[in-house]
Amino acid sequence: MSTNNRLRSVLLNKCPRCGQGDFFISKTAFSRNFDKMHRHCPHCGENLVPEPGFYQGALYMSYALYTAILLAYFFVFSYFLSEYYDYFLITLVPVFILMTPLAYRLARRSWLALFSAPKTA
Repeated sequence: MSTNNRLRSVLLNKCPRCGQGDFFISKTAFSRNFDKMHRHCPHCGENLVPEPGFYQGALYMSYALYTAILLAYFFVFSYFLSEYYDYFLITLVPVFILMTPLAYRLARRSWLALFSAPKTA
């Protein structure tokens, strides 16, 4: 699997090995069970939970993602909406609350994609 397909699988909730099976059980990040994931890929059988504590590294990816979002959000306000800094502070917490399920899922998929071997033909 090329890097292009691996990136596609991370962005589209697919197994990083085969790119076909779903990574998380729920299709959307905004459901009650947004954090429930398959233990094995439904398509290729890849182990999606390689060892206990494996996804602790995803916490750092999530932190980096939140930092990038915060910086982008700040620059939009500082360059385009500089007279509305109060709104920046008021909307910061709701934006992060809404981004939590997305960041959680993206960080886990990215972390596994870094360590999974691509499927060979």
